[in-house]
Parts: sequence; C-alpha cells; structure tokens
Amino acid sequence: MVAKGAILCGGEGNRLRPLTNYFQKTMIPVGSRRRPILEYVVRLMVHNGVKDVVLLSGYRSDEITNYFGDGSRFGANIRYCNDRPGTKGSAPALVNAIKTNTFGKFDDLLLYYGDVLSALDVRSLLKQHAESSADLTLVLSSNYAVPVGVAEVTRGRITEFREKPNLGFKVTTGCMAISKSCIPVLYSTVNNGGTDMMSHFVPAVLEAKMTVRPFYLKGFWYDVGTTEAYEKLDDETVERHLRFLD
Repeated sequence: MVAKGAILCGGEGNRLRPLTNYFQKTMIPVGSRRRPILEYVVRLMVHNGVKDVVLLSGYRSDEITNYFGDGSRFGANIRYCNDRPGTKGSAPALVNAIKTNTFGKFDDLLLYYGDVLSALDVRSLLKQHAESSADLTLVLSSNYAVPVGVAEVTRGRITEFREKPNLGFKVTTGCMAISKSCIPVLYSTVNNGGTDMMSHFVPAVLEAKMTVRPFYLKGFWYDVGTTEAYEKLDDETVERHLRFLD
C-alpha cells in the first residue's frame, strides 16, 4: 500500500494574529530550538516512514517553500500545491492537489493539519487503516480537558465544581487516513460547496454509509491554532514530547 502525506498549511491564521502578520501560521517557531511548527510535522511523517509529502499551501507560501525546499535535508521528498485563486478551505485544497496529480500514485493519504503538534504513531495508524479495510480513519483523543470550569447545579445550588476537567469526550485531532475509495465523495463535497474536511467531508462519508473507524492517539498532541494556545506552549513541553524527532 502506498501512503503519502498531505499537510494543510495554507490558512491565514486569523486566530493567531498578530503573529501571523509576520509568519505563515505553520512557520511560527516553537521550542527552545525555535523550529517552525511545520518542521515538527514533516519530521513526524519521515520518522514514521512517510517520506513523500505534499504541502498544501496558500497564504505566505513562499516562506514555506524557501525553508523546506525539496525536503531532502529532512529526509523527505516534498512537493507543493498552492490553493487555486479565489478558493479557500481544506477540502478544495486537497481536491486541487489530487486533480493536478501532485501526489502521483497513492492508495491512502495521510491528512494532517500543519498547526498541530503531536507524537502520533503514524505507522500504526496506517497499518490499522489498511488492516481494518476502512475507507476513512479519524485520529481521536480522549485526553482533552475543556478550557473552562464546569459546575454541577442541583435545585438551584452548586453541588460540585471541577476546574478544566477531562470529560472523556472523544475529540478529533485534525488528522485522518483517507483511502482512494473516498475520493469521489470528496469531489462531490466540494462540487456541492463544501470547503472543510472536518465539517463537510467527514459527514458526507458517513452519510454515504462508508466505513469510518477511529484510531486513538494516547500520547501528546497540541493544537497551536490560537494566540492563547501558543502563549501557553512552553519550551520544555515541546522538547520533552518531541525530542524523539531529532
């Protein structure tokens, strides 16, 4: 089975203003070594044997191209596909890369959001995806705490309060393995005005009664999608959880 990586790194990063006035959002430096977020994602792919990677870029794409080049210094074979003029969204970006044959031949695509740091076992994800005959495998985590306190109210009185608890929800991490069998659904989603992989494509696959399976990420993951999240991400956390990528 041939699996290739697709990393979404074309958004303007409005939730990361004013940082994204100066950086493409996936190029914001993190950790004591001040590496771009996207470098950790590329290194994760390579570490797990996915060396053919397409960067789906758009906003400030030259920053990404100038830094990564052909990917050889990271052990990767990197290609680029810029968003078509006048189009926005993760789903049209992926369709554009497929239709322009930027991926070449593939059986599965590993879609990953470029502003998410993780220690995802990509190799195990792809193995499970293939062995379970899934059309789509979503990477989920139950290790997620809500960012606010939660109160239990009984008969007008607060009887319990938990600060930022883990409620056990199975949340998406922004990563999925996509089989070629899903491509017609992806095209249909975009043709019908869908723009987002999570909000539009995934529900369309479920509606089509295709096989969608979970893969549970038990280790570290961190969405650096907001200024608040970036400010809370300390250097020690990055080095402790992602040192294996060196």
